[in-house]
Amino acid sequence: METVILAVVIAVVVLAALGGLVVGSRRRKPLPPPPPKAPDITAPPAEPHVGDEAETPRDEPRRTIEEVDLPGGPAPVVIEEEPPVVEAPAIEIPEPTEGRLVRLRARLSRSQNALGKGLLTLLSREHLDEDTWEEIEDTLLTADVGVQPTQELVERLRERVKVLGTRTPQELRGLLRDELLTLVGTDLDRTVRTEPEDRKPGIVMIVGVNGTGKTTTTGKLARVLVADGRTVVLGAADTFRAAAADQLQTWGERVGAHTVRGPEAGDPASVAFDAVKEGKEMGVDVVLIDTAGRLHTKTGLMDELGKVKRVVEKHAPLDEVLLVLDATTGQNGLVQARVFAEVVDITGIVLTKLDGTAKGGIVVAVQRELGVPVKLVGLGEGADDLAPFEPEAFVDALIGD
Repeated sequence: METVILAVVIAVVVLAALGGLVVGSRRRKPLPPPPPKAPDITAPPAEPHVGDEAETPRDEPRRTIEEVDLPGGPAPVVIEEEPPVVEAPAIEIPEPTEGRLVRLRARLSRSQNALGKGLLTLLSREHLDEDTWEEIEDTLLTADVGVQPTQELVERLRERVKVLGTRTPQELRGLLRDELLTLVGTDLDRTVRTEPEDRKPGIVMIVGVNGTGKTTTTGKLARVLVADGRTVVLGAADTFRAAAADQLQTWGERVGAHTVRGPEAGDPASVAFDAVKEGKEMGVDVVLIDTAGRLHTKTGLMDELGKVKRVVEKHAPLDEVLLVLDATTGQNGLVQARVFAEVVDITGIVLTKLDGTAKGGIVVAVQRELGVPVKLVGLGEGADDLAPFEPEAFVDALIGD
């Protein structure tokens, strides 16, 4: 009997437990949603959330709610506004480069008092004694011509003046023009090499110390090339300054040149490599690589510049390595030039700020120091103030009319 009672109690407990589980599961089932409420068109529109405008995708129409008068009274109506169209920057057509230095002659001639006019004044004296020749030497040295070129020029002037005898102002100007042209060099190849015969694109790397204007020069050179009918890709390998990449991209957008850039503080060699790669894929004529400013006294930075050159040359040899020098630094610039030439093979010089305070003799000195020609000169802050160097126009600006 006790066994029967115990079995009944166990059965009751089991049934109670099963009943609790069923009831619990039913309670956990979600209730069906209430039927949608009919909109009240007479209710005022809800205030927009502060974050609504920021959350609206830029490429989707913007929705606004306005009240309009209907026969039954004013009612809110949703109005969709088309997103504003962002216009691409207008492509500029740069000024032709042919004869640009002649057009900029007025700016270049501002430095003529230090050299050309000073020499003409001294040579016009009735008696050219030793003191006068020393003054001529001082004038040339002050104009940053350099010691050796100065001695050569003075010696040739002495001989020609002695043979000439009587000297009219016109004869003196012609004599001085001839000797200055000899000093500057008219037989040097000053072409910026950007058209290799066996491949495309031409590859140009721009180097120099901080503050000489490399990024600006790179942008202006892109304008020079576009003005001559070339297509260009810019490589922003100055990854130490985010502003440098932004600046270079702005220069490129103005003339329709594509800019390749990398992360801030990234590997400059990687950016240069990618720029050449994209230039080849796009089939452009020239790739210009802007490098970070290097202090010529910092060995590690200079070694990194050598690495950029080696990595780029995995694609193809560099056609040009242009060293940008500030013409106002004078003999200081020669020390910089010497160190850069030891790290990379400099093929040409770009002299910036060759107006106003610059002394024209630096053209002679830097060519003698490196054995490479000055190929471009910057004569102002304007976008088209970078000009191919023309010896005749340069000398004519120095000695005046």
